[in-house]
Amino acid sequence: MRLRFQVRMLCLAALAVAAQPVHADQLADIKHKGELVCGVLATDEPMSFVDPQTRTIIGYEVDLCRAVARKIGVTASIKQVAVAARIPELQQGRVDILSATLTHTREREAVIAFSLTTFVTGQKIMVRRDGGITTLAQLAGKKVVTVKGGTQEPNLRKVVPTVDVVTFETAPQALVALQQHKATAFVNDEVSLYDAYAKLGPAQKDYVILPQSISTEAVAMGLRKDEPAMKAVVDAALRDLEASGEAEKLFFKWFGPGTRLQYPTRTFKIESDRIAN
Repeated sequence: MRLRFQVRMLCLAALAVAAQPVHADQLADIKHKGELVCGVLATDEPMSFVDPQTRTIIGYEVDLCRAVARKIGVTASIKQVAVAARIPELQQGRVDILSATLTHTREREAVIAFSLTTFVTGQKIMVRRDGGITTLAQLAGKKVVTVKGGTQEPNLRKVVPTVDVVTFETAPQALVALQQHKATAFVNDEVSLYDAYAKLGPAQKDYVILPQSISTEAVAMGLRKDEPAMKAVVDAALRDLEASGEAEKLFFKWFGPGTRLQYPTRTFKIESDRIAN
């Protein structure tokens, strides 16, 4: 009788252990499969975009992904994601990491983790010159276009509460709406906005970028929550880039003199994952 009882208790204990959720180590899984799947936008030059010659996705954030993959000792697989789908793609395991012009915000900290800040930019507004808009306040009640799922819309509403915002799946689609006189203004991250402006060529004379910024954005890689080993190796890879001088080289490769943006200096370093309150 006692033996039966002991056997029964051992069986119950085994069942209890089996019923407990198993927490997989994401970093170990990535090493096992030999591949780091990086989610990028591919529509946000020079952060990530399709090379017209090779049809491959390249850019600053793609290079960062490849550096992280090298640190882990695996190959990088670059996957395009939509702005609004970035975080769900990460949470559902379709990508291992986001390198997709993702602003680090307190609200997003509730659902994902972030790497060290990899880029700092502002958000600005482009208007048609013939529209007569010279200040942010003049956008009250006006139609402004931007990309869906980013921080542009909420940031703009903080500054101009009565603005009429229309969103598109991609930034290029929003710009076309401005060009077709379907909106008064187009809001986007400063780097992307100036790159789009540079591409206008002779048509630049018809547009102006307002001098006022509506926000300052700390861009970082997006990571799954509760994966300390993964965050540690990603941050280590980024610190290595900064310490070796490679981070500076990557910045000037994509944003410096010789590019359309022609930034003369880099005003940030990859060193912290803290953001302002």
